[in-house]
Amino acid sequence: MRILLQFPEGLKQKALEQAKRYESEGHEVIVSASPTFGACDLAIDEARSVKADKIVHFGHNEFHKVDFDVEYVPYAIDAPLTLLDNSLDVLGPYQRISIMTTVQHIHQLKQITEFYEKKGKTVVLGKPYGFAKERGQILGCDIGSASTVDRDVDAHVYFGGGLFHPLGAVLATTKPFFVIEPFQNTIKQIDGLRDTYKKKSRGKILSSLRAKNFGILVSTKNGQHNMNLGCIIKAKIEKAGLNAAILVANTFDFTSLDNMLEFDAFVNTACPRIAIDDATRTRAPILSANELMELLQMKVEQQISKRL
Repeated sequence: MRILLQFPEGLKQKALEQAKRYESEGHEVIVSASPTFGACDLAIDEARSVKADKIVHFGHNEFHKVDFDVEYVPYAIDAPLTLLDNSLDVLGPYQRISIMTTVQHIHQLKQITEFYEKKGKTVVLGKPYGFAKERGQILGCDIGSASTVDRDVDAHVYFGGGLFHPLGAVLATTKPFFVIEPFQNTIKQIDGLRDTYKKKSRGKILSSLRAKNFGILVSTKNGQHNMNLGCIIKAKIEKAGLNAAILVANTFDFTSLDNMLEFDAFVNTACPRIAIDDATRTRAPILSANELMELLQMKVEQQISKRL
């Protein structure tokens, strides 16, 4: 069988090792060298181009059904749990806590839950919206395990590396939010980021008030493609008397977007994190669909004020 191996950036160092393993089993192996942002970003076009029979995608669970044979190989990482004891100091005032992590540590969630319950805490594991597969699991685009239990808990706790995943969760919740970073050996409270990103969002909207030409970003990635939303947004912009065009790409290059000098602002329909994490990487602001709706409403209010 000819198979295409696909690795996220953190696992690309395993590419040759895994290629040799599959070859030893009698397979013909090709490795995708393209960046991948998750199971929403399967190398289906590459696989078809090289006439692969199957994609073996490392590091993630299934995101959604696709019309290609894909084998998912989650990559479990045993993170040290030594910081759990220290976390009791900052979690002292909070009786009911939600715990969340990524697929790499989901196998440790039971042990983490048992630790806190033995210390007298009530642990609540939220249910993801649908892209993530396990209770307590979050993705950059599926923070349901946090948001669905926000009303039922006193605080949230994310266990894992980095801020990419907990950032999405903290912005969708209202309670105190703590990050236990086992690899950096730190415990941080990050709910102050809510005000930071709220101000950034407001700044993007205000800086777009004079925008007349909008570029609508539509991804061709298997789990990010949303042409219907792109068309709806285009119609709303044009109904407001403004100009819009749909811009299609597999991976948006921000330098290329900057070269599109006619556009005063961009609207994102691809990975929702683009409008959060990459909003300042272009000369023109990148708005989410919700930010666009707020902007259009402000423009209507401005027009009414001018008539009065």
